[in-house]
Amino acid sequence: MNDKGYKLVQGNEACVEGALAAGMRFFAGYPITPSTEIAELSSQRLPKLGGKFIQMEDELASMAAIIGASLAGMKSMTATSGPGFSLMQENIGYAAIAEIPCVIVNVQRGGPSTGQPTSPAQGDVMQARWGTHGDHPAIALTPNSVQETFEYTVKAFNLAEKYRTPVILLMDEIVGHMREKMTYKNISDLEVINRKKPSCKPEEYVAYRPDEDMIPPMASFGEGYRYHVTGLTHDETGFPTNSNEISERLIKRIVDKVEKNIDDFSYFEEYKMEDAEMAIIAYGGVSRSAKSAVDQLRKQNIKAGMFRPITIWPFLEKQVHKVSFQVKEIYVAEMNLGQYSLEVERAACKNCKVSKINKVNGELITPEEIIEALGGRYEL
Repeated sequence: MNDKGYKLVQGNEACVEGALAAGMRFFAGYPITPSTEIAELSSQRLPKLGGKFIQMEDELASMAAIIGASLAGMKSMTATSGPGFSLMQENIGYAAIAEIPCVIVNVQRGGPSTGQPTSPAQGDVMQARWGTHGDHPAIALTPNSVQETFEYTVKAFNLAEKYRTPVILLMDEIVGHMREKMTYKNISDLEVINRKKPSCKPEEYVAYRPDEDMIPPMASFGEGYRYHVTGLTHDETGFPTNSNEISERLIKRIVDKVEKNIDDFSYFEEYKMEDAEMAIIAYGGVSRSAKSAVDQLRKQNIKAGMFRPITIWPFLEKQVHKVSFQVKEIYVAEMNLGQYSLEVERAACKNCKVSKINKVNGELITPEEIIEALGGRYEL
């Protein structure tokens, strides 16, 4: 680090620095490209801070390990990509229903199956929302730079702790492996949120009795508060229930505690949208190309703008709906065959035309390709 407080950092490295700043002290994972640097740096940094690093035998065990560590009071994280993210899905559902805060980093690569291990993609967008079975809460954040990776890793931990839920940092290989100048922030200047703890006596503790904010206080195992944890639908004591009424109330609450608080974490960027007549919606690495395309289109007197969701789940319904009223056409650029565009079409409600710009060959969508995709409708 130089005397100005910044240095050249890789996106995956920034993720680790953000996690440590947020208080991560436990990492369990299995190395997989293109996320491996996150495990490597965590293994170096955590022991020096009194934390624990463990390389597990696979991604199923990695997810289970961070759940256990979180129950014991540690802020915990794992990192993976592609096939590993698929293997984690059952235990992500377990963390959701048992309300266990943790962070899962998915540095996306080409798929399906082994796919293209070293190539960028954004094919896990819907998996981040619906990868595990059943109705469940989902928070996923998508940075587009090294600096944002640091900052939104901190926010991912804060949201996990505040809402007692797993949070996904949905990166892509572009962002994970790029190197940029990153400014280190003093930990004292960061907002760091810790989980709400019980204030009652251990014998009075009811583990899943929510406060008015729909979130129950969480005691750590080993602190004298005894309670049961299960992946079955359960009552407020944590024990399984066969009651249809109690089961429905539980599922609705764990979803509502996230969905009804979306305004608390609706992160997005609007670029030159003030007078835009057409909008490009893009996220992650592709949004950098989209911003460059907007600049080039503006030089040709085409009133283009970019809307970039950073909170990719829950879907930014209000913001996208507003964009659809403002512009004549929306283009959704993403490195998949149109996963996020389906949500944009739904939110646009036929207020404007929604078109797709897609690519799944393992290469980034370039600014020129975005401009070319517009060529049939605009004189370029």
